[in-house]
Amino acid sequence: MLNLLVVSAVFYIAGLSLEGIVGYPVAVALFLVAIIISGYTTFLRGLKNLTKLKFNIDTLMTIALAGAIAIGEWREATLVAILFGLNELLEGYGMEKARRSMESLLQVAPKEAVKLVNGTETVVPIASLLVGDIVRVKPGEKIPSDGIVLEGKSSVNEAAITGESLPVEKSSGELVFGGSINNEGVLQIRIDKAYEDSSLAKILHLVEEAQETKTPTELFINKFAKYYTPIIMAVSALVILVPPLLFGGDWMTWLYQGLSILIVGCPCALILSSPIAIVSGITRNARNGILVKGGVFLEQLGKIDTIAFDKTGTLTKGEPHVVKTAVFEEDRFYQVAGSVESSSSHPLAKAVKKEIDKLGISYAKPDEIQTLSGSGVKAIINGLPYWVGNEKSIQHLSIPDSIQERIKELKEEGLTLIIVADQQQVLGLFGIEDEIRPESRTVIASLHKQGIKRTVMLTGDHAKTAEKVAEAVGVTAFYGGLLPEDKVNRIKDLAASGKVAMIGDGINDAPALASAQLGIAMGKGTDSAIETADIVLMQDHLGKLPEAIAVAKRVNRIIAFNISVALGLKLIALLLTIPGLLTLWIAILSDMGATIFVTLVSLTILISKKRN
Repeated sequence: MLNLLVVSAVFYIAGLSLEGIVGYPVAVALFLVAIIISGYTTFLRGLKNLTKLKFNIDTLMTIALAGAIAIGEWREATLVAILFGLNELLEGYGMEKARRSMESLLQVAPKEAVKLVNGTETVVPIASLLVGDIVRVKPGEKIPSDGIVLEGKSSVNEAAITGESLPVEKSSGELVFGGSINNEGVLQIRIDKAYEDSSLAKILHLVEEAQETKTPTELFINKFAKYYTPIIMAVSALVILVPPLLFGGDWMTWLYQGLSILIVGCPCALILSSPIAIVSGITRNARNGILVKGGVFLEQLGKIDTIAFDKTGTLTKGEPHVVKTAVFEEDRFYQVAGSVESSSSHPLAKAVKKEIDKLGISYAKPDEIQTLSGSGVKAIINGLPYWVGNEKSIQHLSIPDSIQERIKELKEEGLTLIIVADQQQVLGLFGIEDEIRPESRTVIASLHKQGIKRTVMLTGDHAKTAEKVAEAVGVTAFYGGLLPEDKVNRIKDLAASGKVAMIGDGINDAPALASAQLGIAMGKGTDSAIETADIVLMQDHLGKLPEAIAVAKRVNRIIAFNISVALGLKLIALLLTIPGLLTLWIAILSDMGATIFVTLVSLTILISKKRN
């Protein structure tokens, strides 16, 4: 396409230069060759559309081209053909630039892995790796898929997955992501997820899907252009016919004006106002480790005014530890707690198990386990029932005043309680605390500066713990003691007076993520939360959230600006028809200039300022 345009431009310049030397017929022949080289594809598409009575950009340009040739405006006709070809080239380049930027982001996918079979190294395609396979990753190589380090120690660059530029130290027992780069040591890794289920594969799939989705603004523009093009053709026909028929105007003059309107009316810039900006915005956020699953969600992210946060694993690290215990029956307290919590992956259960393991206490496996939604677990051990959970799990008991007083004391200290009980009595209490993420307060403050009016914390923890965390991080409101369905109801209440995003990481957050206008999941959260969410923070912390919102707001501003420029320039050019001042030259420059301008403005989203 570029080569054809260059050749066409050479013929056009030759025609302009030789017009006064070799005569008009030779110059016309040169112009005609230039038109054929640069405009034949548009002309063929336009003729095909006319036979089907389909009116679009190609139809407008074909009629304008034919009309300009018919009235002998060869120079303008040639310029229309060349600039429209250039316009198409730049449109393609704009989208290609945004997509290529995305593709470079996705080239982190490794192609092969070194698999260990009975101590022998074999190079295999990563698609052939199965769960349980052992791979060896040398310095400088990419980790093939998500897994656990079995042997070795090294720092790993996870920038492709999480957007974090600093390397992360990894040793035996730690999780690594596929697509990460091993820096210095040799790592032996057990594959925990086949490549197609790995974090990297999910990222690639989500990003590819995101590029294909259209935003409400984009859909409206496309629908508008569908009706707008025939209207422009009708206006052009009126400009050509009305002045000569009703006011005795000159046919050639008004035909020229009508053809100019066809070129001005070309909706190229309008149609390009949104898609390049959207793809650029998705790419920019993906570079920062923030996966936006579609343009519609990027647009929504720039409009939200309320953000609801889950507490555990979102505002806090989600790594609670036991800080206090109250033991009322030592013989069974630790054994029952260890038995029940040994099979659970809940962070509070892990904290209890860690404490019991530290004390070196042994425990039996439970006969039966039943999860009680929002309250804890009921288990059968040696034929007897036991309850482990929060206060709701012991509603079957009449609790003595001394134990109630101890529960109250621990709650006033802001500790989360795990209560262990049998059918008759409370066996003991664990007082657990979760460390607040160091970035939480800064992030909340940044969000308020960006125009987020309400930041709300929703948690299943009791009110005192919720209040302690809420004060520490600076949210505008908090609600404690919530079951998953209560979180959904709170989200609906907030949505009645604003545009709400919900951020969470657990299975219990999935319903609230789905009911919010925008669901945002932490990257190391559960699969159900990540699948339900519209946006995923791959870093597993909130640090990049304010920047993601800033990018989304900028995308929305640029789209609005592009639409204003595209329509504004057309309106100015159309107003020039009233005094008869609109020329093909002005028409060409207003249309092609607007298209080039909105393309370049949209691509500025990809430019990020370097920060220390």
